[in-house]
Amino acid sequence: MANLGNLKIQLVAAERNFRDEELFVPENVFSDAGAFVSIASNTTKTITGMLGGTVHPDTKIEDIVVDDLDALVIAGGSGSPRYLWDNEALLEKVRDAHKKGKIIGAICLSGAILAQAGILKGKRGTVFPTEDAISILNRNGVTYVNQGVVVSDNIVTAQGPENAKEFAQAVLSLVRPRIVSVG
Repeated sequence: MANLGNLKIQLVAAERNFRDEELFVPENVFSDAGAFVSIASNTTKTITGMLGGTVHPDTKIEDIVVDDLDALVIAGGSGSPRYLWDNEALLEKVRDAHKKGKIIGAICLSGAILAQAGILKGKRGTVFPTEDAISILNRNGVTYVNQGVVVSDNIVTAQGPENAKEFAQAVLSLVRPRIVSVG
């Protein structure tokens, strides 16, 4: 795999009950490709996943500098509705990243964040298929697709942990042409 050199990817995860595979698998895929990966959360104290994995975030969500990123990627898990869905700082970062043409990804329940931010309106997307998450997509003008990974323009959504590797690879596939054309 080609080294992506200066590529910067910001991962975001809930402070509690993020889905471990949805954070750690993409982190590994991006790092293995040579990208610089940092993690943001609601806190800079140690955060804990649903399966017990822990990580010390590099920054708080409100301190993310969108201009410095190539991609903004949000992990899911049962903590997403509680800690991320209505996080105004995150919604604003998503809107800003979209306005600036950044690659944006969300997996599992976090797909609802992209819908609430308004960036999926009129597009296709997927989420972990709970009634609440699908309802948020529908209310925000998103065509829900019951599929593992959905790419819609510069946005990638995925259903769950079993899709984590394919999700990360889809994000990279959108970033690669930009790196090649700039470099």
